[in-house]
Order: sequence, then C-alpha cells, then structure tokens
Amino acid sequence: MNTIKIAVIGLGYVGLPLARLFSTKYPTVGFDMNKARVDALMTGHDATLEVSDDLLQSAIAGGFKCSSVVEDIRDCNFYIVAVPTPVDKNHNPDLTPLYAASTTVGKVISKGDIVVYESTVYPGVTENECIPVVEKISGLKYNVDFFAGYSPERINPGDKYHTVEKIKKVTSGSTSEIGKIVNEVYASVITAGTHLAPTIKVAEAAKVIENSQRDINIAFVNELSKIFTLMGIDTQDVLEAASTKWNFLPFKPGLVGGHCIGVDPYYLAQCAQSYGYNPEIILAGRRMNDGMGEYVANQVIKLMLKKGIQVLYSNILILGFTFKENCPDVRNTKVIDIYNALKEYNLNITIFDPWADKESVDKEYGIKVCNILPVEKYDAIILAVAHETFMSLKMESLFSSETVLYDVKGLLDKKLVDGRL
Repeated sequence: MNTIKIAVIGLGYVGLPLARLFSTKYPTVGFDMNKARVDALMTGHDATLEVSDDLLQSAIAGGFKCSSVVEDIRDCNFYIVAVPTPVDKNHNPDLTPLYAASTTVGKVISKGDIVVYESTVYPGVTENECIPVVEKISGLKYNVDFFAGYSPERINPGDKYHTVEKIKKVTSGSTSEIGKIVNEVYASVITAGTHLAPTIKVAEAAKVIENSQRDINIAFVNELSKIFTLMGIDTQDVLEAASTKWNFLPFKPGLVGGHCIGVDPYYLAQCAQSYGYNPEIILAGRRMNDGMGEYVANQVIKLMLKKGIQVLYSNILILGFTFKENCPDVRNTKVIDIYNALKEYNLNITIFDPWADKESVDKEYGIKVCNILPVEKYDAIILAVAHETFMSLKMESLFSSETVLYDVKGLLDKKLVDGRL
C-alpha cells in the first residue's frame, strides 16, 4: 500500500480521538451514522470532551472530515472499525453495531484494502463474525482480495494524560505481511510504541482479559469491604496498611460500570461457555460487582435507621451519575443501581452531576439529573463519583439535624462520614 487513506467508522469515545490522531499523518475521514453527531463535530466541538476544541478545529482546518455519507469513505483503503460492543439485558454480547459497521465496510471496500477492528470482542469474532459480513456484502474474498487486522482500543475516558498516542498499542494482521503493515501504520502515530501480536485471535484475547483481570481484582476488594464492614473495620485503613508490601496490588472497592470493565468479562465468559467451560471466577466477580449499587443503598438505609432518621419520604442526595470521575460518559453507570434500590423505599432523591448530560440521562435511564446543586438540607448524602468539583463542596452546609454521609469512593474526611466502602 503506497498511499494510505484512512476511514474510522464510529466517532465515539474511541473512534474520534483515533481519527483525529491519524489525521495528523494521513488523509482521514471519520464516519458515523449519527448525522447530528457528525454535524456537531464539524463545528469544532466534541460533546464527549475527549478531543479538545482546539485540537479538533486544527484537524478540520488541516483536512480532517467527518461524514455520515457512506460514499465519502469509498476511496479510503485502510478502514478502522471503532463501534461499541455492549451486552443485552441478559448480559449476552450484542454484536449488532459490529454487524452494521461490517456491512458499511462491505459496501465500499476494494481489492487490496485492509479493515482493522478496534471494538472489544472475544477471540474469533473478527474472523468468524465480522469478516463473513464484509465478504458477503462486497463479494470479495478474505485474504485474497482484502485483508484484516485487530488492534484493541485502549482509551481511558476522561484521562487527559493517558491519551491515545501515549498508550502502547497491540496490533495484528490476518497474514504476517498484513500484520507488519498494520503495525507500521499504528506505530507511525503512537508515540508509546506498539506490540505486534502473532494472530488476530491473540490480540482479541489480550484485550478481553485486560479488563476481566481488573474486574476480578475489584470484586475481591469489594468482597473484603463487605466482610470488614461486618467486623467494624475500615476497609480503606486495611488497604493502606497492606499496600506497604512491595507486591500488594492497590485496588480499591467501588462501583464497576462503563463500557469496558463492566462488559468485557461477559464476552470472555460466553466464549468460554461455547467451548464447554464454565468460567466460575469471572462470573463470580461479575455477580459481586453488579451487586454493589444495591449494597451501597442498603448500607445507607441501615445507617439512617441507626441514627433514628425517618426513612419514608426522606431527602437523599446522590453526588455523581457518570460511570467515572471528570467524564460525561453515562454508559452502563452503576449509580443507577443505587438510585433504583433507594426508590423502593419511597424516598425523595436528587442526583447532582455537573458533568452528565441531562437529556442523555433522561433518554437512557428515564430519570432527572441536576447540573446545578439544589440548595436544600438532606437526610442522606452519597458521594458516588469522585468529580473534582465535589471535593470543594462544604458537605456540612447540606446537612439536616441528622444526616448520613456515605462515601463510595473513600475520598472524604473519615471523621465526617458515617460509612464508606
């Protein structure tokens, strides 16, 4: 491939930063089926805040284009698919976005072109699920007329230090020669370097275990938190003491949401089950972490009862709704589990999150979020997300005569809180 022209399909938290980065070296077109999203980006603003206005506007001025018109990516020859890979209500992998993106690629791909998948999947999805769609739509033959690669995304939403070019990238190709080409393309923009995996399946497996490992480790400390709470021991104090050992892993208890850690283990679990193996540790970790929202809600109710606070119709404030701090991403947030569990007690619940988009929350979850803190007195306050703006809040000014303050993140003054994970 002498002249590379890149198309990035999917302009979300993963695709847009990657497309912007590639545009600094190659002619690049970003494609997304959401016309409103495309139109907003072409004005020079990214609502996800992953790409600053200055960087995006500079890229556009340099020739970077976003489009919702399939024909605009027909003359590209290096296609990158970066669409979401969610799970359904039964925690089964939902490959619908991947099938749709593969259909789009199939409509425009030509002989000699390469398609690289970045979406998180279980081993085998790229070649067994996606490539057949491309073949069917295009009429081209895999590894004869066109080729493929897999380079798992490693975006960390809200992280302004570990940006896409500063995170080492795993690459792979459908043949050894294509693997080298894919690796060279990524290595030309990734300053942290690349690692060329021997096969696409190895690269897929590497990605899916990265987040599964974190999920299991967090599940372990979440279970420890439950045990130590029953024993009257502060979990954060225990972890601080244990962390003095050189090889202790410094994981902390908390809510595990988002589009990666809370999802990827289910992809690996289903893959294992298709081979006749039941992954006990992986699924046990998922059960533990999926139950933490309800656990937090029940702990708050217990603390209210111990303080003699009337629970029915009491005023509750939840600080934060996004799945992580300093980020507008509300996908798969586990704060909703705290909210739903508390609603069963007929409480008046206020959710304050200056980062969350109110319309997105209403559309996806059917609840209201405030971007400005209502000045009221609350019977219970739950710090659910560690937004920097919350650290400067004067919590005492929000207290009623008796108030429970619960710290999910373990960041507030221990003397001030009634309970924490």
